[in-house]
Amino acid sequence: MKTIIHRADTRGYADHGWLKSNHSFSFASYQNAERMNFGMLRVLNDDIVQPKMGFGTHPHQNMEIISIPLKGALSHKDSMGNKRAIEVGEVQVMSAGTGLTHSEFNDSKTDEVNFLQLWVIPEEMSVKPNYEQRDFPVEGRKNQLQTVVAPKDKLEADALPISQQAYIYRINLDANKLIELSVKSNNNGFYVFVVDGKIEVDGNSLFKRDAIGISDANQVSIKSNENSELIIIEVPMD
Repeated sequence: MKTIIHRADTRGYADHGWLKSNHSFSFASYQNAERMNFGMLRVLNDDIVQPKMGFGTHPHQNMEIISIPLKGALSHKDSMGNKRAIEVGEVQVMSAGTGLTHSEFNDSKTDEVNFLQLWVIPEEMSVKPNYEQRDFPVEGRKNQLQTVVAPKDKLEADALPISQQAYIYRINLDANKLIELSVKSNNNGFYVFVVDGKIEVDGNSLFKRDAIGISDANQVSIKSNENSELIIIEVPMD
């Protein structure tokens, strides 16, 4: 088993006034040769957007983009004609493929928006762009894995499709729970991101916004030392 720990306070940080962003991996002005990616996971940004502010229209190409709101609602508009808000409990995926443009905006006059945005490198380039979002009830992740994203050729239940052999799970653990993770493929690894709480993985204690990457292991045990919320990304390592 190989592990790499990314503590919350070692992430890249940018404060643009209207946007405060923590970068788990190199992004924009934060460049760290040792933090380029974890396998096919290229970006994990933890963003806080101020009221009545947002990202203007900008392009993407050949990337699988997943957005997960943690607080507030983020309005979305794209060149495919989609126009709607992403709210807490929902997950949004965009397969940028041959190219698209979109914008994201916090319409609230008073409340911040906090959301995670993940980029996964696709297994297939120049696919037709695709957009989907769905609500995932919190009851479906209480002490069990809730699959919110899966490969488009191996979809599970209500999971959203991406063009990569990768999976994203959410789970809310009560204190003193133990779960076992098993990889879908021997080439896959797990990147476990602690949204909130305290867990133990392979003898390592992790706290709010810490993360651990695990590879070369078929199974991984996670113990919650208190009520905890996790996002677990399973990706091919090469």
